[in-house]
Amino acid sequence: MIDSQTIERIQDTAQIVDVVSDFVTLRRRGVNFVGLCPFHDDRTPSFYVSPAKNICKCFACGEGGSSVHFIMKHEQLSYYEALKFLARKYNIEVVEKELTSEEKQAQSDRDSMFILNEFARDYFVKKLHGDPEGKAIGLSYFKERGFRDDIIKKFQLGYSLEQRDAFSEEAQRAGYRRDYLLKTGLSAGGENNSPLIDRFRGRVIFPVHTLSGKVVAFGGRILKKAENTGKYVNSPESEIYSKSNELYGIYFSKSAIVKADKCFLVEGYTDVLSMHQAGIENVVASSGTALTHGQIRMIHRFSENITVLYDGDAAGIKAALRGIDLLLEDGMNVRVVLLPEGEDPDSFARKQNAEKFNRFIDEHEQDFIRFKTNLLLDEVGNDPIKKAGLITNIVQSIALIPDNIKRSVYIQDTATLLNTREDVVIAAVNKIRIRNYEKKKEQREKEESREAAVGAVSSPGDIADNGSRKILTARNPYEKPDGPSVIEVIRFDLMRDKFIFSGEVFFSNTLYRAIFDEACGKVNDESFVCDKYFLTHHDPRISKLATDLISDKYQLSKIHAKSIGESEDEKSSRLRERNSLDKLVVRATTELKNAHVMQRINGVKKSIETADAQQQLELMNELRQLQDLKKVLAKNLGERIILRY
Repeated sequence: MIDSQTIERIQDTAQIVDVVSDFVTLRRRGVNFVGLCPFHDDRTPSFYVSPAKNICKCFACGEGGSSVHFIMKHEQLSYYEALKFLARKYNIEVVEKELTSEEKQAQSDRDSMFILNEFARDYFVKKLHGDPEGKAIGLSYFKERGFRDDIIKKFQLGYSLEQRDAFSEEAQRAGYRRDYLLKTGLSAGGENNSPLIDRFRGRVIFPVHTLSGKVVAFGGRILKKAENTGKYVNSPESEIYSKSNELYGIYFSKSAIVKADKCFLVEGYTDVLSMHQAGIENVVASSGTALTHGQIRMIHRFSENITVLYDGDAAGIKAALRGIDLLLEDGMNVRVVLLPEGEDPDSFARKQNAEKFNRFIDEHEQDFIRFKTNLLLDEVGNDPIKKAGLITNIVQSIALIPDNIKRSVYIQDTATLLNTREDVVIAAVNKIRIRNYEKKKEQREKEESREAAVGAVSSPGDIADNGSRKILTARNPYEKPDGPSVIEVIRFDLMRDKFIFSGEVFFSNTLYRAIFDEACGKVNDESFVCDKYFLTHHDPRISKLATDLISDKYQLSKIHAKSIGESEDEKSSRLRERNSLDKLVVRATTELKNAHVMQRINGVKKSIETADAQQQLELMNELRQLQDLKKVLAKNLGERIILRY
């Protein structure tokens, strides 16, 4: 566990713009920054970062929070692991107390699997450089491929011994559990308590890193010929590893991608290694799998320009075209380079330096639509049926492009290349886009119907929480004044209306209840600052709710702010909020009371329908009291009400 003073120091030091910009390309927009959201398929920037509030928030998918909670979500870490991540970033010493046996047991599977992967990485590296077998077989292989020591060390390459259980036995002796060895895929077998078998035995090892550098999986290449054995074996999908959301080399390439505003996409591990060794670092590999939206989103966060390198194998290129279509659909600018015959990115990069390599790229890269058209034209010849099929194929790719101008340019270019009327291509593109739109609309309506079905069984008390939410937004972000604090005023105002709340303030939402109770417990704490406390709360649900409550998507522009005599900066905005806090609090508490009264009125009306005569008289009396109270509350809120009997 980390002591509270260290936690506070980490939270105060970690600046949200600095933290988020390690993973997302941010651009200034007014007093905030904006970028593509890393948590959903974001094609137009909807992820806002507020340096003044020290929070981030996506106004499309709703994710956000403080620096700690951003790291928790992005890197899939626990609260304390995220704190340690930020502590390392800012060189803050973390002194932890010894965990109890109960606390050790409570550590999540994910944390344990990441720790085991780190152990495995170090083990494989040690065997590569220190074991006779590792040096004779594994290190010799890398040297024969021409990889320098600095590249081998940089990518943490390793070797797994031929012995079928060498790693599994070593890991268990070090205290790592069998179930985690199986969950990570480092070991196999183990049925009926039988011995474990090393998945990567007799292979050189390529660790796969997350954006932050954590080892999430491994790839292993066998070096001897073996029947019924694949050349490469990879970690299976697990709680920490989804191959559709990972790219080999992204951790080592992200800064170079941002700097060059371009990403090279290759296929294999050694392609990435050779290009780094040649001085081209803005490169990632799909590791032999078809591209996915998750991988594309990862690249798109750093650049919208991508160049795909092909080795000239026509069959392989055609198999990869679907992945390129996904790039177009995600709004990427896609270009393609066909390497000289007999070369792949690995072999070609080993013969070049960065200057020569980039010069070749500049001279030979083509936009994808033109490349695809020329590639398929070779098969068409003069066959009109094949030509019609080609046009349909190309049009399907063009129809995926979201930008109207880019799509228009590609339509003109394709019509010229295929000697086809432009209006025919336009009509075909529009037909496909309409069909795709209808499919997405139908899918969206089905999802909304499912959500509505779930929402129909939600608690009737949720209506009252609309008022509760507004109370929780009435915050004082400044030092506690000499008079009563905001929470004291709220508590007093709510608790005195015992008829409304039947003696206790009611929240059907447990998070609102938790926030209210914790805030009430802090009224005598002079150091308590409401927004800071809940934004950095150890419960991510509470911190996310706090972020939602204080996030403002829209800001008054400089022109409009000036026209009404207001300063446009955030400090002035918060000062205006502070000055009007007395009105905001009264309004919010009144709305909460009103919501509860309406809820009770509806409940009494339902009870009257099934009550006997005596009970009906009592309920009618209660109903009149509630309706009289509703009139008073409506007057305070400036509402008009019509009472129906």
